[in-house]
Amino acid sequence: MTELVRGLHNLRAHHRPCAATIGSFDGVHRGHQAVISSLQVAAAQRSLPAILVTFEPQPREYFNPASSPPRLTRLREKLQALSRYGVERVLCLRFNAQLASLTADEFMRQILVDGLGVRYLMVGDDFRFGKDRTGNFTLLQQAGGQYGFEVSAIDTFDIGDGRVSSTRVRDSLAAGDLEWTAELLGRPFTLCGRVAHGDKRGRTIGFPTANIRLHRHRSPLSGVFAVHMSWPGARPHAGVANIGKRPTVDGTWLQLEVHLFDFDRDIYGQHVEVEFLHKLRDEQRFDSFDALREQIQRDAIQARKVFTDSRG
Repeated sequence: MTELVRGLHNLRAHHRPCAATIGSFDGVHRGHQAVISSLQVAAAQRSLPAILVTFEPQPREYFNPASSPPRLTRLREKLQALSRYGVERVLCLRFNAQLASLTADEFMRQILVDGLGVRYLMVGDDFRFGKDRTGNFTLLQQAGGQYGFEVSAIDTFDIGDGRVSSTRVRDSLAAGDLEWTAELLGRPFTLCGRVAHGDKRGRTIGFPTANIRLHRHRSPLSGVFAVHMSWPGARPHAGVANIGKRPTVDGTWLQLEVHLFDFDRDIYGQHVEVEFLHKLRDEQRFDSFDALREQIQRDAIQARKVFTDSRG
């Protein structure tokens, strides 16, 4: 399991010196996985612990919350993905006014040198840091010579016609292309959350659902999907899911609702992972509950066919 260190003040003697990389790592896509693998090799060659440094909130969310893109992964989801790829330690720095006000020199000295005792640093050659984004790769190299740490540039990781990036993953999700999304991520796209009590409307039309609050202002995808849902100690269950604000019932918050096929157990309170496999349609508003029920019946038939075809 990945160790989470919250803040520089929680770093201990065994955490330093270290080999480190810095970034948002939203989505933990195949480009990020290549960085992780390269850092682990470099750290082992130098007999150093490897540490990944990230921020909450992400800098773009701090400076421009209204225009920042929807998250691919919340912190818990990010840690789960990082653990999957062998990341042993994550330092999460709270991005606030104090951190945002650090000059590039202060950032290097306080965080990299005094905080982490970094001996090897891997970042993108376009990495910018410090107040007004005045720090860059060249400045890091100069500081490395002064403070005694190596600086290495991250190689781009290309698939198809371009570099794998979080933006490219978001674009793929927005287009409803979950197969290509899985190619970019190296795994199906998932969302996690806890099953909560809803308004029980699904029961009245024969489609009880697990209601999962996502604790997000926006989602990188919306609509109706064929999914697998799993939780600790359970095998993945096939189902059909809707993610959105439920316009037919005048919903106001973002919610994920999953109807599991051939399932009638009580799973309230379970922390679940929903794996999105195929998009069936966009979310839409219906004039009546009867029209909604008829569409859900068609969605369920179509989702079952997705799973039947995949087995065949």
